Amino acid sequence: ATQTELEILARIVKGEAGVCSFENKVAVAAVVLNRVRSPRFPNTIREVAHQPSQFSCYNPSKRAREYFGPIPEDAWRAAREALAGRDPSNGSTYYYNPYLVAPSWARTMQFV
Repeated sequence: ATQTELEILARIVKGEAGVCSFENKVAVAAVVLNRVRSPRFPNTIREVAHQPSQFSCYNPSKRAREYFGPIPEDAWRAAREALAGRDPSNGSTYYYNPYLVAPSWARTMQFV
């Protein structure tokens, strides 16, 4: 991954899993990378991360507050670990926090 792709991945981790455990931060980064590898999604980190309505932190209403700004060191580290091959999501291409949301699409997925 390029430095720009690493930054995008770290920003997604920050915005989507900022209050979560480190393990969950790595899992969010791994989901992005699993999408890059999947034929059902775009094949770059930038394209996957910036798909409309896929990552809440990049939605226009939240972008300035959750995506941009300083990136905490643990988000950088989680992005690097996922790029190095760590995948606590076991190959998942979707995630959500069941304590915060209950998306309708989740009912059609296998919970990991």
